[in-house]
Amino acid sequence: QVQVMEFGGGLVQPGGSLRLSCVASGTIFSINAMGWYRQAPGKQRELVATITDGGSTKYADSVKGRFTISRDNAKNTGKFTVYLQMNGLKLEDTAVYYCNAGGVRVYRSGLPFDYWGQGTQVTVSS
Repeated sequence: QVQVMEFGGGLVQPGGSLRLSCVASGTIFSINAMGWYRQAPGKQRELVATITDGGSTKYADSVKGRFTISRDNAKNTGKFTVYLQMNGLKLEDTAVYYCNAGGVRVYRSGLPFDYWGQGTQVTVSS
């Protein structure tokens, strides 16, 4: 069984910083990519940033230069952690942020599946 949990949301003033963490744990052999998505009220869920097992990153244009995604693949512990450092936060960054573990295999030749966390609220307000 695979679990994905997010940590670190909260209330911050415009221009401030927050760091989100996400841990994927359980019976995991490998994860192809982990990422952050967000959904603001009345809007569709959108990609914020992703990082592959090899370390390649992708960012939404709206967060480039302000957000940084990083990843820690723990060896032999079954825990995979991804971070999102958010600097220069803007009002429009307010949303529920979801962590995604993509292409999760529970053993080497297993089928890949995607897993989502339950989300963490980030509110940017003065």
